Amino acid sequence: MSRVAVIGGGITGLTAAHRLVEQGYEVSLFEAADRVGGVIQTIRRDGFLAECGPNTLLETSPKISQLLKDLDLEKRRLDPNPDSDARYILRKGEPTAMASSPLGFFTGKLFTWRAKLALLREPFVRASPSNAEESLAEFVKRRLGQEFLDYAINPFVAGIYAGDPDQLSVRESFPKIWELEQKYGSLIKGQIYGAKERRRSGVISKDRAPKLSFDDGLQVLTDRLAETLGDRIRLASPVKGLDRVGENKIGVKVADEIGTFDSVLLAMPAYRLAELEFPGGERSLSELNEIIYPPVASVVLGFKKDEVAHSLAGFGTLNPEVEKVKTLGTIFSSSLFPGRAPEGCVTLTSYVGGMRSPDLAMQSSEEIVALTVEDLRAIYGIDGEPVFEQVFPYPKAIPQYGVGYGRFRDLMTHCEADHPGIFVAGHCRDGISLADSIVSGAEAAERIGGYLDQTF
Repeated sequence: MSRVAVIGGGITGLTAAHRLVEQGYEVSLFEAADRVGGVIQTIRRDGFLAECGPNTLLETSPKISQLLKDLDLEKRRLDPNPDSDARYILRKGEPTAMASSPLGFFTGKLFTWRAKLALLREPFVRASPSNAEESLAEFVKRRLGQEFLDYAINPFVAGIYAGDPDQLSVRESFPKIWELEQKYGSLIKGQIYGAKERRRSGVISKDRAPKLSFDDGLQVLTDRLAETLGDRIRLASPVKGLDRVGENKIGVKVADEIGTFDSVLLAMPAYRLAELEFPGGERSLSELNEIIYPPVASVVLGFKKDEVAHSLAGFGTLNPEVEKVKTLGTIFSSSLFPGRAPEGCVTLTSYVGGMRSPDLAMQSSEEIVALTVEDLRAIYGIDGEPVFEQVFPYPKAIPQYGVGYGRFRDLMTHCEADHPGIFVAGHCRDGISLADSIVSGAEAAERIGGYLDQTF
């Protein structure tokens, strides 16, 4: 039986390990921390449920649906409340509803008529050359104009990447948008004509994918994966390096031990991959240390419902940079799923820091709570003090797929070619969302299985 080492116990590594066990391989998963799950962590206290990392999982791929079925988690699945679809953008200090239809866009208050009419010219804007690389900001200004950048893309990017559209690469960070322009010459045309192709593939775009969680939060998923893996998981086991043992074996150095494996999956953050010693004593991925990971703080606060003026009906609000508030946005957690707050209370999850204001995420918990409450009072008309507080800082939160990021992807591809049997997966290669990471792990397991079938 072939032996596989999975290094990294986040969702990518857990998913890959689970699939490899299903394929009949002997698997060992090494995690440096004292728990698996990575950024997925759920805390329940005093009747409140706090998600310290992502709040929802998007069902974008059949691979995700199949994983939930295989783990027997369908009965613990929670779909969002039907009235939680509404999303808001802060404009002139007020949460303003985003349109859910073309008619709603033209009749809504979020954009001026000048911006609405500018959208009509989008199908006639020439596509950029395929060998050119634009920032997301350059792309949006060229096709849609400054107002769309300020009040749609800037807050959207802050909510997903905690990023800066002037630095992110449109081709690397939003490849499907770039591909729409390249293939159809227009985003609007691409949405219309590309619908049939998306249906055939079974892949659902993220803006249309069903959202879900579980009765006790997203940690239900990682806990269940850990349960299926059992003693194959080795916690508090940082891997120091890899070595070649014989012709096809790979040595994995953990503490004073060296385990021998037929294949190794590296499911680690870029800055950890950069430190890892490869066969021959070199650090093959050292350049990944240049990838920027801004700090972000997740701030979960509970309030008494009768002290909040806003209805909180919907998903949440994103805050554009031009609005000059300190938070990046807020999710209406207790409106989204049941069981997130005790009777008579609400739960709000806000985010601070990112590329916009990294220094704010590095302050003390007390300071972060204070600045968050200040924003929430102004935006949602909150009178009382928080009755629940949970701050979870991430000093290195989300990799930024900046202009030129393709060289990092190429480096990982070349590393696999130079070191047969060693594979790389995870958010620094295959997309930053929770859904992307699950799919990355599942596909990595398939690649490893193909390699082992051919080699042994």
